[in-house]
This record gives sequence, C-alpha cells and structure tokens, in this order.
Amino acid sequence: MKKNRNLKVLIVMGSQSDYKTMKLAEKILKNIGIKFETKIISAHRTPKRMYEFAISAARNNVGVIIAGAGGSAHLPGMISALTSVPVLGVPIESKKLKGLDSLLSIVQMPKGIPVGTLAIGEDGAINAGLLAAAIIANNNQAAKKKLNNWRISQTKSVKKNPR
Repeated sequence: MKKNRNLKVLIVMGSQSDYKTMKLAEKILKNIGIKFETKIISAHRTPKRMYEFAISAARNNVGVIIAGAGGSAHLPGMISALTSVPVLGVPIESKKLKGLDSLLSIVQMPKGIPVGTLAIGEDGAINAGLLAAAIIANNNQAAKKKLNNWRISQTKSVKKNPR
C-alpha cells in the first residue's frame, strides 16, 4: 500500500437493507476521522458496477474496502479477486440462517483471494470500522492518534466495580 495520508475507506453492501448494519462502520470511521464513502454494489444484480468499482479502487486512493453481504455473500470475495486493496467482509444477519450462511461464504475463500472476515452483523460492522481505521493509521499519524484516543476512551468507560 502506498504511503498516503489521504487514503479512504470504501464501505459497500449488496442492498439497501444492509445499510442498517453497515452504518455502524460509518459511525466508527466518522468518530476516528477517517475519510470514507458508502455505496450499494451487488455482486449479482450490478456485476458491471462491482467490476468497475473493484478494478479502480487502488487508483482512486482507497486504502481499505469494507464489504457487507448477506445470503450467499459473494460481494467481498468477488471484490477481493479483482483488487489488491485489503477487503474486510461483514456477514449480514439473514432471516433464515441468522447470517451463518453469509459467514461461511465469506470466510471460506480459496487460497490466493483473502478476505478478512469479521463477526456476523452489528459487531462485525463495528469491528470492520475499527480494523479499517487501524490499517489506514499505519500510514497516517493523525488517524493513529485518534484511534488510540478512541481505545483509551473505551477502556475508561469500563467501570472498576459493579456498583
């Protein structure tokens, strides 16, 4: 990854209904001050859009892609197959299998096509935001400081006693 303080995170999802989960990644990135964009890109319904997005990500100053997908959850893997930009997959909770189908689809990528896979649903989206921020912070001291402050704040929010 090129050293660039202006790298951004792209958050993508397969459908509008996934935004309820993926907006939590946005919230984390906003809190830490990381630039991001959010788009709906379906591996199945908008394959040309997905292809153009993936092959242009690196030249568009993208440092990390967070891809949320439900059901068969092909979006993170298809994007990863087309770009060298790190892809973090967030399995979206489904009605029938509670996101287990999505988790297994994302985590079982063939060798050579890595996707960093996070927890199902909201926890996964939050952790994807934090992991993306940590990746960006490797080349951005301001982001590193804000991420460290966020972690300190989280630690301080934990009470020492139950009363």
